[in-house]
Amino acid sequence: MKNYYQILEVDRRASKEVIEKAYRTLVKKYHPDLYATAQKKEAEMRLRELNEAYNILSDDFLREQYDFELKKESVRKEENQSPRQNTNDVQNESTKEKTNSKRKTMKKKNDVGTIFGIIELIKEIFNTTPRKSKKQNQTRKESKGIDKTDFMALGLTIVVIIIIGIILWLIPFTNGWMRQLLFENPIFKLIGSLFS
Repeated sequence: MKNYYQILEVDRRASKEVIEKAYRTLVKKYHPDLYATAQKKEAEMRLRELNEAYNILSDDFLREQYDFELKKESVRKEENQSPRQNTNDVQNESTKEKTNSKRKTMKKKNDVGTIFGIIELIKEIFNTTPRKSKKQNQTRKESKGIDKTDFMALGLTIVVIIIIGIILWLIPFTNGWMRQLLFENPIFKLIGSLFS
């Protein structure tokens, strides 16, 4: 994994202003137009690395993710150099859970705006609560029933959909569409006839 801090020649705790200043200085230093044809390709490659590093480190969200991955990689290197201890195992497992949770969240980014996306988001919120022990985690994963968080996520999803429906009902532009959906749709007519 590339160390963008070393590429930009800044400290890991550097502020955005320091990163931007270092980036501008290095871009001027390694601009391909300043070099002869033999060194031009090296300068172009260096400039690409600088652009990539600056794009990651200047964005707060991407920088946070990058720092997390960099920290995880350094932990992995330390694990390979020293034998694992029991306390490290617990810390590493919690780090792995956080990493897996973030990866799942990033993979489900495509589901944003769908009902399944809302359900998965609410599940993630409930699943990020601290776990009590490794045995409870294993029994929870091995159990084949529907989990308590599934019911809570489903209930919250229904509440969110109802609130969105009420908001759409109150907006004059979408009111006609909501009336058509509720009063002319055969499924809702059937549900309405059950309650009348």
